[in-house]
Amino acid sequence: MAEVTFRDFAAAAMQNDQARAAGVLQELLGLDTQRATAAAGHFAAQMAAQGQPFMMKAMGLRTAVTSGSDDDIGALLRECFGLDAATTSAAVVALRRRYPAPQ
Repeated sequence: MAEVTFRDFAAAAMQNDQARAAGVLQELLGLDTQRATAAAGHFAAQMAAQGQPFMMKAMGLRTAVTSGSDDDIGALLRECFGLDAATTSAAVVALRRRYPAPQ
């Protein structure tokens, strides 16, 4: 099976497939089922409320992961997925395993 990406999450979110979106977040961010489901729901609610400005913010996560700091990534994870501090820290670690910080 191919490795999942944030593109897979976005596709699931756009199709309102909350179960698939949560599954992708479980793998990408190392979240348990409950937290992944809540994070996918938070994302969907923010997308519905804010529309395109929120999507642009969420798209900034890719840039943060490839060229930003862990603090940048954490801030976007909190905003986009409603993660608490401890969950954010663990999610940043999971992302860095998958996408190491640029040297």
